[in-house]
Amino acid sequence: MESEKIKLNGYSIRCYSINTLIIGSGAAALNAAVNLHRLGQKDILIATTQWGGGTSNNAGSDKQTYYKLSLSGSAPDSVADMAQDLFNGQCMHGDIALCEAQGSIQAFMNLVSLGVKFPHDKYGAWAGYKTDHDSRGRATSVGPYTSKKMFEVLAGEAEKRKIKILDGHHCIKLLTDSSGQKVTGALAIDTSEKDHRKSFVLFNATNLVLGTGGPAGIYETSVYPHSQSGSIGMALEAGAAGQNLAESQFGIASVKFRWNLSGSYQQSISRYISTDRNLSDEKEFLNEYFPDLRALAKAIFLKGYQWPFDPCKVKDHGSSLIDILVDREINEKGRLVFLDYQKNPSFDNGEPFSLKNLDTEVESFLHNSNALNISPIERLRSLNKPAISLFLEHGIDLEKEPLQIAVCAQHNNGGLKANIWWESDLRHLFPVGEVNGSHGVYRPGGSALNSGQVGSYRAAQFIHNKYNMPPPGMREFLSEAEKSVISTLNLADKWLRKGFVDSNKKYLKEIRHRMSESAGIIRDKTRTQEAVDKAERLMKLLPDKIGASSVQELADAFQLSDHCITHLAYLKTIDFYISNGGRGRGSYIVNGRGTKSDPELCGYDREVEKSIIETVFGGGEISLKTVNVREIPEQNLWFEKVWKDYIEDIFTDC
Repeated sequence: MESEKIKLNGYSIRCYSINTLIIGSGAAALNAAVNLHRLGQKDILIATTQWGGGTSNNAGSDKQTYYKLSLSGSAPDSVADMAQDLFNGQCMHGDIALCEAQGSIQAFMNLVSLGVKFPHDKYGAWAGYKTDHDSRGRATSVGPYTSKKMFEVLAGEAEKRKIKILDGHHCIKLLTDSSGQKVTGALAIDTSEKDHRKSFVLFNATNLVLGTGGPAGIYETSVYPHSQSGSIGMALEAGAAGQNLAESQFGIASVKFRWNLSGSYQQSISRYISTDRNLSDEKEFLNEYFPDLRALAKAIFLKGYQWPFDPCKVKDHGSSLIDILVDREINEKGRLVFLDYQKNPSFDNGEPFSLKNLDTEVESFLHNSNALNISPIERLRSLNKPAISLFLEHGIDLEKEPLQIAVCAQHNNGGLKANIWWESDLRHLFPVGEVNGSHGVYRPGGSALNSGQVGSYRAAQFIHNKYNMPPPGMREFLSEAEKSVISTLNLADKWLRKGFVDSNKKYLKEIRHRMSESAGIIRDKTRTQEAVDKAERLMKLLPDKIGASSVQELADAFQLSDHCITHLAYLKTIDFYISNGGRGRGSYIVNGRGTKSDPELCGYDREVEKSIIETVFGGGEISLKTVNVREIPEQNLWFEKVWKDYIEDIFTDC
């Protein structure tokens, strides 16, 4: 690793020349760094806005799931079966599904060897359970903080290996060669530096691993941690293609302390209540939409298994009808919604809640879990005592107060396009983790954690085998990067001359409100087109409307610009899908196609429904197209052939 200082446009800029720059510090980014180092590529550096600030270290659920190939019991499982289940989620490339299935055991055992305590019995069997969209019981967990434990062991390994980490370094721009075909580096702001003339940091890198997570910062109603923002916009702006950007997951979550309310939080069957803004006029608002208390209790219970909103689970009083009713209560009626664990649900006709009147599936689960208690809080305590302690640690006592909730953005299944080695079509850029759009419309719970670990290892493997060369000299690098860097510095000068303006916060609030209103679980053609028009206008005027008076505010201004690009790309993708006849699927319904309680569902028989939508930003414009889904490839696994290809390193050829 080489470092030096250069003078450019009145700025004193620190420059690092390295083989691989890893941007971000989540579980996927750290896994890439650790594996690069383990494979022998030690000329690497991690730059992160906030060490440990991403989703991996700050999110979870009642029992956060990690999805992998089954490793116990007598039920058969195979790589081919797992790949098929991933592929069956629709609009996922088959070769990517195969890689994620094939690599799952290696990725899982790596975490085990680093110290993640996934449970096994005395014979060494890694027990599993069924999660959503899972046919084989492939799920495992270490409790509410599975991804946090992953972060901790990977962070510990990175520090043990003495991998250089630049904390407080907010990357604001990806740099490309003159052809725009590959990345050559990045520009960041060191937010610990008080003098803006010394705050910029330049990276001259052969490769970039981008592990900055999902687009958390563009939503108003979100269960992403506050410390997670995302930076997919700078990759789109640099020319990397996005795919499946319209496909996100939404679900019921707490809002004061952001947490997914899946599993036991629903299986304990608490009351759903709403109030006016003054916390008066309390109503059990679900009652009028269900025929009786038995059906209502079953829907609430099933929400634990079926946490993400799914339009296929709305009809006939399905569990996802609850999401629609919660959303309607908040956004159409202007009321507040809560889960109340102090009392059982009641019904308007006076029908009392009875454990003896529960659906067979519900009663059997509670009986087997020794949780046939009289109240929701006692059932929750029997099912998962730490679930109560978790909220108590954040100042919320579920025994004494209702829990405010909403239907929140939780995960983006789409992201940047990449090949089977997780390399973008913008060469030498490797998006890993949630910023990579490998998933389809649906995915099994916990498969995102598997994908992040498998993909980041494959990226490290490819870099080590194919892109192991040092970066060019600083003079050669600057001959291509200088123009773009100076343009960015000029924009920084413009904003700093203007100083901080209140409109920065106003525009961020506008972006977030627009996304939650138009890109949530209920999507409407007219409203989406209006949102696109507003987003395009904001894109044009934003550079002249925002400002900064400090280094941190300057980083925030660039982040706001990134969010603006991101939300426009996502909205245009959603508009493209709806305008071309796309119907409800994944985690949203389309207004005007069926009703909210009986939505018209995607049949994957229209071009826009059965294809992957790719989104490309170029020349200030966004273009969209559909591409055919690649099938799961047939493999020639004759050992002598595989052995020869491996020895000759043909296997990493794309």
